[in-house]
Amino acid sequence: MLRLFLCTASLFLSVFAHAQQWDFTLHKHKSAEPGPTLLVIGGIQGDEPGGFNAASLLITDYVIQRGEVWVVPNLNFESIIKRSRGVHGDMNRKFKGIRQNDPEFQLVEKIKSIIKDKQVDIILNLHDGSGFYRPKYVDKLHGPQRWGQSLIIDQAQLAGVTYGRLDTIASVITQQANLRIKNKEHRYHIKNTQTRRGNVEMEKTLTYYAIQNGKAAFGIEASKSFGTHYRAYYHLQMIESFMQYLGIEFERDLELNINNVKNRIDNNIKLALYEKKMFFDMRNVRDRLRYVPMKKGEPINFSASNPLIAVLDNKRYYNVRYGNRSVTKLLPQYFDFDSSLDSISLLVDGVKKEVKLGDIVSVDKRFVVNRLDGYRVNIIGYTKKGYKSEHGLPISHRDIKPKFSIDKQGKLFRVEIYKQNQFCGMVLVDFSDQPVAAAKATKVNPIF
Repeated sequence: MLRLFLCTASLFLSVFAHAQQWDFTLHKHKSAEPGPTLLVIGGIQGDEPGGFNAASLLITDYVIQRGEVWVVPNLNFESIIKRSRGVHGDMNRKFKGIRQNDPEFQLVEKIKSIIKDKQVDIILNLHDGSGFYRPKYVDKLHGPQRWGQSLIIDQAQLAGVTYGRLDTIASVITQQANLRIKNKEHRYHIKNTQTRRGNVEMEKTLTYYAIQNGKAAFGIEASKSFGTHYRAYYHLQMIESFMQYLGIEFERDLELNINNVKNRIDNNIKLALYEKKMFFDMRNVRDRLRYVPMKKGEPINFSASNPLIAVLDNKRYYNVRYGNRSVTKLLPQYFDFDSSLDSISLLVDGVKKEVKLGDIVSVDKRFVVNRLDGYRVNIIGYTKKGYKSEHGLPISHRDIKPKFSIDKQGKLFRVEIYKQNQFCGMVLVDFSDQPVAAAKATKVNPIF
């Protein structure tokens, strides 16, 4: 009995540690005006980037002015990062029953408790589905066997629930969204899976679990025939229709069109390390960033511009992942850290500026790092014989070797500060207004 207990406890701790490592995040958009609460979930299946990117944009680019919107953008974060439908099996088939030794047990139990929260009124589970759903067979790509561009309900009505007329709500939502979708093939159709009538697969899903616990729940499927940004755009159209139906008022930072969604997905890749003493804008970043100061023997401490970014320790380097995409590798150089400095003084195009460590400063022609007594300045990619510290020197774009830049265009460079052999932090200088030097074309991997 003792041995069995110890093994069981060890197994539980192992499962719990796994859940902590790949825990999802819950973001609550609250407002001063009371109203309904919408729960939006993305990433239950890690190979459906339209859903989890739309959920991420809902966090970073929307402000709620009435009611509340709760967002879980990365429910199956491990599968998202590892570009798998389900590293440990399909998580969306684990809601009818799950073994305690399943590595995702803690995650499933946690999302169940959020679903059952008394404040939650409607739940949306975002998916990317094959082809284009149609009630009647048209061809291999269009028919009842497909899922894309559909709004999923498990049954027509849910008795005793405020938003229990699922079929009526679905009809209103699809009509509203379709008014904004000009291409008729891209418009949404309602798919009722009739789950209670013996649909064994759908009985295991998150939305049906919600239904059984008295919650109005819908699945939204964008077509896998589209690129990621198209799918995210259509997901946002449907989410906005639900918010309008519920009377949830909102503002967003971007005009909702496909180009803007693509731009946000492509470029919202910013990473800060160690209490923001280092900052990396990773738009068009190089495949490897060498000699990145790190604390040896300590887990990396980072914050990111969106919840789909992860930094994975691969022993010899750190792999920066953004959803399904590998962004870059950070090759470490280990130092002790010093926290005695918060900012440095720069002369930027003749104007004196106090710049916090971890910030980025735009430079037109040249910059000078003003003298720092007791500290050493190292401008990565710049060398001048006889200078141990590179302060007090006017530096122009042509003075720095392009291959040492953060970005492939040779515009962003690191200015690092040290106190003796201890690293204090860095500032990025941005020469983006400088013309690009002639170079061989660089192939940039497409997102997802």
